[in-house]
Amino acid sequence: MGSFDVPLDEERTQLEAFIEEYRGALEATLDGLTEEQARRRLVPSATTLLGLLKHVTWMQRVWFEECVGGTSRRELGLVQSPDESFRLADDDTIASVTAAHREACATARAKAADLPLDAVVTGHRAGPRTLRWVYLQVLRELAHHCGHADILREQILVG
Repeated sequence: MGSFDVPLDEERTQLEAFIEEYRGALEATLDGLTEEQARRRLVPSATTLLGLLKHVTWMQRVWFEECVGGTSRRELGLVQSPDESFRLADDDTIASVTAAHREACATARAKAADLPLDAVVTGHRAGPRTLRWVYLQVLRELAHHCGHADILREQILVG
């Protein structure tokens, strides 16, 4: 179900539809690409298409497993900073990073499922916030990085 399918639904349904749409859109930027293309650096930073998906996987784990779930990054085995989360390991592939992203999304859905949007979650090191705020932050990050991914994909396909 996409965002245009839920214009009159309740707020949570709308937020989740937008988040799911962007999760899928980011994964789709890797469709039909080779491993080399997915890893290709086209900008001075470490940003690559595969690195973007790895980063948003990390980002969702931070917000849903750390912030909502209350498990520290260290306990989760996550790198500490956003910059580190873009870095690809030699064994990262489109399939492995996509699988990790899907697993993180499933965990995120489960962590948030029984909580109301007004629930205050306290696991993030920057302090408490509501689940609604977490949803909006995740949506903002996904939309932001989908824009990056669209541009990188266009450069790969045209170049």
